[in-house]
Amino acid sequence: MKKTLIALALIATLAGCDNDARVASRNLSEAADNFEINRRVVFYNGITGEYILTIEGLCSLEAAHPKISITCKTGVGVFKKHYLGVSNNVTWFIEQLEPAPANVYRYRVVFKPSVIVPDINVKAGF
Repeated sequence: MKKTLIALALIATLAGCDNDARVASRNLSEAADNFEINRRVVFYNGITGEYILTIEGLCSLEAAHPKISITCKTGVGVFKKHYLGVSNNVTWFIEQLEPAPANVYRYRVVFKPSVIVPDINVKAGF
């Protein structure tokens, strides 16, 4: 019985391990979503071969088919949000403009207390 429990614990531990590429990818995505990585987002028309839109900067992307929203940090506390609808002839890609360090030995976790505390707006009609 004791050997079975040890074997199960070992299997559970090994099953939870990710390879280095997944950990690095997850950490880079987290950094990009926190506006720490310079990116270029390109929307490309597959029929005409032309770029429809190019966005560069500290940008985070959220894809919810058939639309994509991109939020870019343009200054301290200043952001712009862009939307694009994607059809069967429009594709998009994101290019990371500079290399960024990523730790493959531990996951990156970011706590933001300002997100936990709600920002309450009161509207009074007179």
